[in-house]
Amino acid sequence: MAEILVGTSGYSYDDWRGAFYPLQLKRGDMLEYYAREFRYTEVNSTYYALPSQPAIARLAERTPPEFVFTVKAFRSMTHERQDSVAVDAGKFRFSLAPLIEAGKLGAVLLQFPYSFRCCQENRSYLARLGEMLGDLPLAVEFRHAGWESEAVWEFLKRLNMACVAVDEPRLKGLVGGSAVLTASFGYIRFHGRNAGNWWQHEQAYERYDYLYQEPELEEWVPRIHSLAQGADHVFVTFNNHYKGQSITNARMMQGMLQF
Repeated sequence: MAEILVGTSGYSYDDWRGAFYPLQLKRGDMLEYYAREFRYTEVNSTYYALPSQPAIARLAERTPPEFVFTVKAFRSMTHERQDSVAVDAGKFRFSLAPLIEAGKLGAVLLQFPYSFRCCQENRSYLARLGEMLGDLPLAVEFRHAGWESEAVWEFLKRLNMACVAVDEPRLKGLVGGSAVLTASFGYIRFHGRNAGNWWQHEQAYERYDYLYQEPELEEWVPRIHSLAQGADHVFVTFNNHYKGQSITNARMMQGMLQF
């Protein structure tokens, strides 16, 4: 069975002090502290700005040899999709070299917005983006339910891209939680089920202010094991980060998976 890596989406949050980190812990020491308990995290800062190679190298240097990162793609590739994409994709690939050389790059996460609908134009774009990113291991997260179909899963298999399974509010139009292996690895992201704040919120974190209860996580255990049967490894990521709720749920999931 595949190795299952459980972690959180991001690790550097001030509101985790007291909930997970010691109150006086410096921000620069958070990754080392996090890596004492978890072997995997998802880097989100790379969505907001193209990372530099030295910054990526520091991630590799500050973590144990077995620690693994997945890295979210820069927004120009998934949300803006304008003329700079090819240039940005090349810069992005270059920046990840230290993680690749250290054997610590698990995947690149291509998270597309709800407005990215399933159509020929967008499928063609996804194929071109895969070519731009070369041999990087790619995982694709869709938000719109139109992508949830057998035809799309077969399309992703041909592109050798992992289809990210998503747990989020059961609202009309959102992806419904299918877990299908379309590449050599599986990927699952838990966003919480805060239906009331999903579309209407003042601050971005409000969307992910949710603490899963045990029965909600237990629903996923068979699906995780099913992915693991045919995969090399499976990433299980909790994005409900407000006040360290993702840490609580990651620990719960590790217990359910008998870590």
